[in-house]
Formats: sequence, structure tokens, C-alpha cells
Amino acid sequence: MDRETLQVVLQTFKDFTSRELTRERCLELDERDEYPEDLVNEMMGEELGLHLVFLPEEYGGLGGGAYDVYRVSLALAEADLGIATAFFAISLGTDPLRVGGTDEQKQKWMTRIAEEGLVVAYGVTEPAAGSEVSAIKTTARRVTDDDGNVTGYVLDGTKQFITNGGVATIYTILAKTEDGPSFFVVERGTEGLSAGRSEEKLGIRASNTTQVVLEDVHVPADNLIGGVEGQGLIHAQQVFGYTRVMVAAFGLGAGAEALRIARDYSKERIQYGSALAAKQGFTHSLLVPHAVALEASRTYIEYVAGRLDEGDEGLGTEGAIAKLTATEAGNAAADAAIQAHGGYGYIREYHVEKIRRDVRITTLYEGTSEIMRNTIAMDRWRASIQSRFSYYDDLAVSMDALSESDPGCGGGMVAHASRALNQVLRTAREHKLTRKQYVLFLLGDMMAGVETAACLARRASQIRSNGGKEEGLLFVIDAEAAGALARTWARRVGWDVVSRASYCTAGTGRLGGDALEAVRAFVAPDRFFMAGEGAEADMDLIASRITEG
Repeated sequence: MDRETLQVVLQTFKDFTSRELTRERCLELDERDEYPEDLVNEMMGEELGLHLVFLPEEYGGLGGGAYDVYRVSLALAEADLGIATAFFAISLGTDPLRVGGTDEQKQKWMTRIAEEGLVVAYGVTEPAAGSEVSAIKTTARRVTDDDGNVTGYVLDGTKQFITNGGVATIYTILAKTEDGPSFFVVERGTEGLSAGRSEEKLGIRASNTTQVVLEDVHVPADNLIGGVEGQGLIHAQQVFGYTRVMVAAFGLGAGAEALRIARDYSKERIQYGSALAAKQGFTHSLLVPHAVALEASRTYIEYVAGRLDEGDEGLGTEGAIAKLTATEAGNAAADAAIQAHGGYGYIREYHVEKIRRDVRITTLYEGTSEIMRNTIAMDRWRASIQSRFSYYDDLAVSMDALSESDPGCGGGMVAHASRALNQVLRTAREHKLTRKQYVLFLLGDMMAGVETAACLARRASQIRSNGGKEEGLLFVIDAEAAGALARTWARRVGWDVVSRASYCTAGTGRLGGDALEAVRAFVAPDRFFMAGEGAEADMDLIASRITEG
């Protein structure tokens, strides 16, 4: 999609939501636990055709790339995360076809989805198989003719927590064949296919979530995606870069919308003679830290989306960093928005409590935060060992060079955090600290922090060097604001590295004496202490930009 087409899609969707998907309507759907079939059908109709963004042009779609999908996902989440989830499932359900289907299968099914606006469900999760996809128990038994040729399959099993499970026309179901897990297309109305009751959920109540039960469901052999058994896990892995960017955008959009509501409220709410927005204690604790985390997440998401659109493959770890950072930031922002409203934040009328309930799912589906931390830590651990621990040292060198050319972009702080992380990794190998799973989780957090901080520092330096501006989530980011955002995030990441490094080394009890002193000297908490210089001024600037927005 070209940028002009994307803007038309986004503006058309904005016009639609302002007319049909008001906050009042969203609260009503939430209270009724109601999937708005009429609205979803209209969004997939001729006027909007929002589902077309996720489909290739050759099959009737708009051929949206990763950046386009991110922007649409962000807009959906800002409107209503339940409806966003329904569209996510449609996209996710077509992904096995997109990455693994034969030309004939793509032409048949994806063209129908595009032209008829069909709702799709992705059937992978089971009662005993969530993040561990390989643990599925649903089976696909071969049906053969007299000559031994496979003519079809019989599927048996139960899928759990399936979005669109009770309303889909097409299901992509992962089941175990003799040669391994494989995806199948199953159409609504196929004998033996049924949906269980709708789940009573904490949030995203405008989405339909059910069990999907398969009892002797017969499908023709042509419905085996790709025509070869045993490719299902490969197909699922191939889409993680895209799907995790989508869920990251959900956390980003929901968190940003919650902060906007809190900001607007803070301008109106008078306490002790002045608006809350004028009080540093309010802005610096409830608005600024979360706005910074969200902007760091946005920058990293756009970086990953750009690489995907350039054809880079194997970005599952980058997708995990984007998802972990954005969804945790979105949850924290929504929680702060409730606090920002005081008692009113706990009341449904003010909308932020709904957003808080909705955004909670983003740290659970498409891989929990714990799985993301483990994925990041294991991948970067391997990369560090294979590079003889030059991975994060090289990053530090690039940040030093950036800091030399632009001292105000936070690169120097990121460089020190990167070297400190690398020293922890060296120590972890020498003393076998990664045998402790919680240490891996902490390493994953440190790695995500350092890499997002480096990304934000680079972007800030670009804006500062050319005197440009870009549209942020809560305000327009110019050169001055870009520097303040990057420095503030770099400080937070640096301080987080110090505290987590302390647990990984001293806290485990695995090392002491000279070994512990060596880590302490290299991490050098005093250097991070001095990095606090200018922190208040940066936060003051960011607060003023937020409240002016």
C-alpha cells in the first residue's frame, strides 16, 4: 500500500468510528458482552473493507505491508480492543494460507475472504496447549481409497479461547497428522464442527471467544494447507514477526488512548486551586513515564515493521521485543490512567477502567510476556555466545559514535547500559547463572530495554539532525522533545539494568568476592547516578508537551 491509500483507509475508519463506534456504544457492548456482528460486517463491507488491508493484492486485497498493518491495528485498538481482536483473528486465520498455502488454495480461500468479507478463526490453542503449540492433541486421521491414496482427513479435538469461534465462516485448524502438526481449512456448517459457549471474559467483551469442538469432522485432502503434512509449526513460526507487531500495536493504542483520556481529565479537574495538569507530582508520576515508554515502543515497532517491509526474515525476536515492551507499557499506562482519575477512574462511565480490562489480554495472547522474555533471552544469549560476546559491545560502540555526533540523544547512557549488560552475560556464562529461569527473564527485560533505547536514540538523533518533526502518540515530536524522550528512556533503562544486574549476580548467591566486585565495578552504578543530571528538566518539557496536546 502506498502512504496515500493508507491515509485514506485510516481517515475512513476514523470517520466510521466517530459515527458508529462512540465511547457510549463501546461501553454498551462491553456491558452486554456482545459481539457487534452488524458493525463488523459493515467494517468488512464496500465502504470500509478494512479486512482487505491484511490480504494480498493478487487475491483482491490491498496488499498492506507490516507498517500498514501496524497503523490499522493501532487505530483499531484506540477505538475498541475487543473489535480489534476480532480483526486480528481474521488476519491471523488467513496467515497459514498466506505463508503455506498452494497457489490454488490461496486463490480459492483468500479470494473468497476478500470478496465476501468472511470472518475467519484461527484454531490452535487447546485446553492443555497454549504457548506450547507442539502439545496440541487434536488429531487428523487419514482417509484413503482402495489404492491407498489419501482422499481426506477426519479431525477430532477441542480448541480453546478461539476468537470468532462462534461466528466464523472459515476456520484454520491445527491438528496432528502422522507426519506432524498441520493446518486444515474447515468451513462453517461442516458436520461435526460446533462452537461451545461464549467465554465470560474480564475484557475485550466485544469479541466472540468460544471453544471450537471437532467430532469426526471430515475434510477433503485439498483442505490440507500446503498439501504436505507436518508443516503447521513452521507456518505458525513464520508469521510471528507480523502477528507480534499487531499485538504490540494493540498495547500501544490502548495505552495511548487511556493516557489521552487522563490528560484531558487532568486539564479539567481542579484540586487545591489549580488543574491537575499543572501539578508536577501528577504529570511526572502518572503521565510522563508512561508517555515515554509508549513512544519508545512506537519507535521500535516502526523499526521492526520497516525491516519486515524490506524483506527481512527471522525477526521473531524483534517481534517479541516489540510485543513485550509495548504491551507492558500499555498495561502500565492504562493503570496509571485509572489512578489519574482518582475514584472516578474506577467507574465505567470514565472509560479508562474498560481500557484497563481490555489491554490486560495483550500480555497473554500471541505469547505471554514470560514467553517473550524467554524468547528474547535465549536468542540473544545464543547470539552473544556465537559472537564471542561482541553482540552488545558492538551496539555500545555504535551508541558511542552516535553520542559523539549528537551528545543530546542519550546514546552515551545506552552505550554504558549495553556494556553493563554484556558484562552480566559474560558472568552468567562463567558461573552458569542462566540455569535459573528467573535470571533469563531478567536478562530478557534488560535486552529489550537496551535495544529499544538504542532504537529511540537513533530516531531522536535523526529528528534532531534534520530539524524535522513527527506525529507522536500524544503530541508532535520536534528536535527538543525527541532528545528529552530518548534521554529519559535511556536513564530508565540504565537504572533498570543496574537493579536487574544486582539480582542476576549478587542476588543468586552464585558468586562473591572478586567476581562480584568485578561486575559491580563494570556496571558502575555511580555512572548511572550521574546520568540523572537533567532528568527533571527533560520530564518538565515532556509534561508541557503532553498537556498542551
